[in-house]
Amino acid sequence: MELSGKVAFITGGGSGIGRAAALRLAEAGADIAVLTRSREEAEETAEAARASGVRAIALTGDISVADEIGAAIGRVVGELGRLDIVFANAGVNGVWAPLHELAPEEWDKTIAINLRGTFLTMHYAVPHMLAEGGSIIITSSINGTRTFTSAGASAYATSKAGQLALGQMAALELAKHRIRVNVICPGAIGTEIDDNTDQRNTDAARVPADYPEGQVPLTRGKPGTSEDVADLVRFLASDASRHITGTPVWIDGGQSLLV
Repeated sequence: MELSGKVAFITGGGSGIGRAAALRLAEAGADIAVLTRSREEAEETAEAARASGVRAIALTGDISVADEIGAAIGRVVGELGRLDIVFANAGVNGVWAPLHELAPEEWDKTIAINLRGTFLTMHYAVPHMLAEGGSIIITSSINGTRTFTSAGASAYATSKAGQLALGQMAALELAKHRIRVNVICPGAIGTEIDDNTDQRNTDAARVPADYPEGQVPLTRGKPGTSEDVADLVRFLASDASRHITGTPVWIDGGQSLLV
């Protein structure tokens, strides 16, 4: 168990990619702290992680609120004793709409959760990692980093581009502390996040494109799974990736090369 003795903090760990990653890290021997807005989902993930024989705690909070994320990370260190791995995964798709129809408050909410939330997670986690080093992994997207064709997704894509820039800045700044920072950029993944996307008149912002064999070349259009991403998180959390930092990894079956 290559992560035995390590402590991992996962935001957005109640479902989808976050839950799958929490369970993969637990299988590798890491103690787990899961943060999500839903107490029920956090408790369920923590209980599933304990089946691997590790300690796991469930936390609730809003990653865009400084006091809440600061208090959550304080609990992680207080109850589990250290912090080695941070998976800044929580995020929203938000509202997708033409620029002139996207309300300023809709823009602000997406940026606050996705980009401010990632900054706050790192801001409060890094002081606990300076002495021993560790790994920070950020969930960005192919949107805003390699593709720009998702109609109406300006706020979302901007937040994801910002996460990549933040991750690469942090990778260089924190290298002297042996803290690695990498950014995963999923394409189409079979999670529930798309069900929570508020799309409004996106056809007005759409650029016509037709891919008759689907948008994911490697799988003939079939999306990836949360477990596919979780395996990548486990690799980036482990010493197997010890010489990798500041690197975006697109995990999309070739989708971003097409669209």
